[in-house]
Formats: sequence, C-alpha cells, structure tokens
Amino acid sequence: MTAATADWRDQIFETLKAHDIKQVYYVPDAGHARLIEQCQTSNAMRAIVMTTEEEAMAGSLGAWLGGEKSVTLMQSSGVGNCINMLGLSKTLRYPMLMLITMRGDFGEMNPWQNAMGQATPKVLEATGCVVYSVDRADDVQATVNAAANLAFEGNQSVAVLLRQKLIGAKSFGKK
Repeated sequence: MTAATADWRDQIFETLKAHDIKQVYYVPDAGHARLIEQCQTSNAMRAIVMTTEEEAMAGSLGAWLGGEKSVTLMQSSGVGNCINMLGLSKTLRYPMLMLITMRGDFGEMNPWQNAMGQATPKVLEATGCVVYSVDRADDVQATVNAAANLAFEGNQSVAVLLRQKLIGAKSFGKK
C-alpha cells in the first residue's frame, strides 16, 4: 500500500508502528474508531482504554519511564479534562504524543462542542504543547511523523489536531 493509495487513518497506524509505539491510551471516540480497532488487533501495541483523558498523561510518563513509547488518542472535548495534567510533560521533559479529533470546528452543528473545540489549540499551547493541525488527508502522514519525531527525539509534548475538514463533521439530522 503506497502513501498515495492508503487511507489517512491507515497512514496514522503505519506511522505509529514505524515509531515503535507500544502503548496506545484512549477514551472511546468515533473519530478514532478505525485507529483504535487497528491498535487493539495489533500484536505490537497494547491499546489501553481510559475512563478519563487525564489518566493518559500519567500513563505516557509511565510508559516512557518503562522504556516504551506511547500515544494518546482523544477528542477535543477531552483536552478540557486534562488541563492540570498537560503541563506534566513540559515540567518533567518527557515525550507526550497526542492525536486529537476536533469538534467545535468547521461544520460543527452541536453548540455544546464549540467552546472547548475553539479553545483546544490555545489550551494546549498555554501548557507548553507544540500543536500541529491537519485539514487534508495528504498531510496526515507527514504531520504525524513530524510530531512523533519532535515528541520522542526532543522530549516534547506534541498534539496533532485532526480537524473536522479531515474527519468530517457529525450530523444527527437528515440532510
């Protein structure tokens, strides 16, 4: 499968494998469903479901101290649950890679998602996290690869925002 023919979600999985990610922390999310399923069935990764997103911040520290790389998968609304824990990576200088599906973004129809969706980049940056955004499928693999390189080679907290132009806006009504 070439990069030109691969689905962007498959490209993320292949990129995580290429970076030797062993632990995948997540709270169930429809935007990450395909990636979560791939991680769950992989013999090379351990997919670990969290009850709340901030648990993953400590989990990524534990993985790093144990000699393994990890990634956290969450929705933008989950970033609000992590505010106190997000500074942990910057303070302790360990890598934290996050892939965040966005809500409250382009095409959002649910007003409850707008506040945190719009605040997500600012919250992440305020806690010392480097933020990359992806709107186009053609940019996913390169962006996730760059984020993983910065996280694991530079001991940085890095988030990739998978924007609604990429993942699609949810619709609960008829079109």
